[in-house]
Amino acid sequence: MLKILMAASEASPFAKTGGLADVLGSLPIALNNLGGDVRVIMPKYATIPISLKDSIKHCCYIYVKLGWRNIYCGIEQAEYKGVTYYFVDNEFFFHRDGLYGYGDDGERFAFFCRAVLEALPQIDFIPDVIHCHDWQAGMIPVLLEAQYRQLDAYKNIATMFTIHNLRYQGVFGIADFKDWFALDNMHFSSYNLEFYGGASFLKGGLVYSRLLTTVSPSYAEEIKTFNYGERLHELLKVRNKDLYGILNGIDYKEFDSKSDHLIYQTFSKSNLSGKAANKTALQKDLNLTVGEDIPMIGLISRLVDQKGLDLIACVLDEILNENVQFVVLGTGDNKYERLLKDAAFRYPGKMSAIIKFDNELAHKIYASSDLFLMPSLFEPCGLGQIISLRYGTLPIVRETGGLKDTVISYNEETGEGNGFSFAHYNAHDMLFTIKRALSIYKRKTLYNKLRKAAMSCDYSWQNSADKYMELYHSVTSAMEET
Repeated sequence: MLKILMAASEASPFAKTGGLADVLGSLPIALNNLGGDVRVIMPKYATIPISLKDSIKHCCYIYVKLGWRNIYCGIEQAEYKGVTYYFVDNEFFFHRDGLYGYGDDGERFAFFCRAVLEALPQIDFIPDVIHCHDWQAGMIPVLLEAQYRQLDAYKNIATMFTIHNLRYQGVFGIADFKDWFALDNMHFSSYNLEFYGGASFLKGGLVYSRLLTTVSPSYAEEIKTFNYGERLHELLKVRNKDLYGILNGIDYKEFDSKSDHLIYQTFSKSNLSGKAANKTALQKDLNLTVGEDIPMIGLISRLVDQKGLDLIACVLDEILNENVQFVVLGTGDNKYERLLKDAAFRYPGKMSAIIKFDNELAHKIYASSDLFLMPSLFEPCGLGQIISLRYGTLPIVRETGGLKDTVISYNEETGEGNGFSFAHYNAHDMLFTIKRALSIYKRKTLYNKLRKAAMSCDYSWQNSADKYMELYHSVTSAMEET
């Protein structure tokens, strides 16, 4: 049985800011169903729900060397859906109101990276592979190779690093890195940690890990180009043979129109009547004009430039001048929040802008909407479009990253498709595609055919988990040969 330890800064349901947490909450379950022993280690945040904190038990404590300091670190443990979760506990670093955005984030996650390696002998779990996710875990492979590999407990551990979003790189000063990690100058050349005058956690993971993955096949190709590579494209081209794109999945039990207890009424692809009932109920709850035949466009997103908000801002009035309703749920940059709230004020009955995150309402929007807008500037994988397909809500997306891999634009000639897409990052291309989707919506027989095609897609974790297991076996076999 392969033993895998996933190291990440967040995992659902314990702590979540985005798709990373969803992956860490569902992929380990799928891998364990394939016969692995997959466990997760993450920080113990103050924001972990009280209902879950009761299940977390003290395991042991250690002292973690961070530069010249020896710092207390508790290791705690919980079981959730058959997966063991370990928690790195230090109140100074992690007992805060949020997960990220603090001036000492570099030091906090330097502590986390060191704590993961120090904890292994104490928790009696020496993995075959440490699978690190995003920049916050990027220094684990570096420390393993530089300072732990010669120790018996660590000599056979392989490493894998997954890029969930290349834009976030954990760049800090070289002097800080030397202080936190006690690394000498040989580690700070342009071939390893040095990055435009600083040093990067993410680059450490990319250079020192045995295998690299990212969260969709198209994104794996995009990040090797200048436009998407975030100044790391040349390194990724060098490591091309070790880089794999594996599409994220979703939890098909959580997102299931036939059994979802969070939506107004369940429905299936063989009986879509509940879909209309959901829209009517949401229209009433959000004070929108009630009408079964008014097409509803949903958007559930972080309100940031990556998600295509600049395109929406450019043509929002033109969208709302159509016979359409627009429902937005999310938080983000103040300028986008203000724009959307202002539009909702100017178009009563046609638009609702809910500036928060609400999981129950998100489920209701997925189930109620006819179309789901996701015009991203770039999108490593994207989960919103996959969830919307599950509820027969046809996505409108830009052809990038995982959006390109999961949404097949309706083809008039072949009749194939599960949504609508446009290629160029252009507001009027997006507007044209929205109008095309609205015209198809009027053709009810065709539209219901596309809905059923969408609901027939399989983007569960099964296929992706198989691919991860293949990589785990290959990297452990390679370790045995060296």
